[in-house]
Amino acid sequence: MRKLFIAGNWKMNKNISEAIELANGLKRNLYDVNDIDIAICPTLVPLTEVSEIVAETNIGLGAQNVYWEESGAFTGEISSTMLKDAGCKYVVIGHSERRQYFSETNETVNKKIKAVQAAGLVPIVCVGEVLQEREDGRTFDVIKTQIDKSLAGIKVDDASRFVVAYEPVWAIGTGKTATPDQAQEVHKFIRGLLSKLLGNEVADNVRIQYGGSVKPENAKELMSQEDIDGALVGGASLKVDSFTDIIKNCLK
Repeated sequence: MRKLFIAGNWKMNKNISEAIELANGLKRNLYDVNDIDIAICPTLVPLTEVSEIVAETNIGLGAQNVYWEESGAFTGEISSTMLKDAGCKYVVIGHSERRQYFSETNETVNKKIKAVQAAGLVPIVCVGEVLQEREDGRTFDVIKTQIDKSLAGIKVDDASRFVVAYEPVWAIGTGKTATPDQAQEVHKFIRGLLSKLLGNEVADNVRIQYGGSVKPENAKELMSQEDIDGALVGGASLKVDSFTDIIKNCLK
């Protein structure tokens, strides 16, 4: 049985003191949660401070982005080995906001996945359709293209070292949420695609998160779907109480 994995993507929020406060609050509230894997993904600026807080706890540390080269003249970028040295276990790759605002493509996602895997980190690979694509009935075509191209040449020997996050772009930060049935339909489709690319055994054990206005009120119903194995939480991860409630509601 796949263990739920709930990660908080803080996006471009929280200065150092605010990040320390949030991380300490989550550490206090979630210290006894063992049945769900937990991660938080702050910005790079407070990464070291947050790493020290969650070290040797049940809360994993993740980064929101990475560059595919090991080192070099790439001003403003950061490598997988640097993130690992800072205490990261996870890296979010291909988030819709990276695709929309920073020209992320399936090809660059593919390079980043390979770099992250080579460093021994766990990629959280994001896929999802925009509203127009859903309304045009192209959701499955878009998802298939993203999965096929992003995962081209990718090998996964250990399913626990690879995560996919389905994020319907029309539901991110809008307050809209895919219904549990809508989300499950796409998650099941993604698992089928993974079976073709990685084999049935790996695909059956890869965790597929849902991301898109996840709240304490809807988390449990979403997580109860057969192929939804957790959540990539945005806005609700920025407050101790709401992120705690999402996790603890899924334990009930």
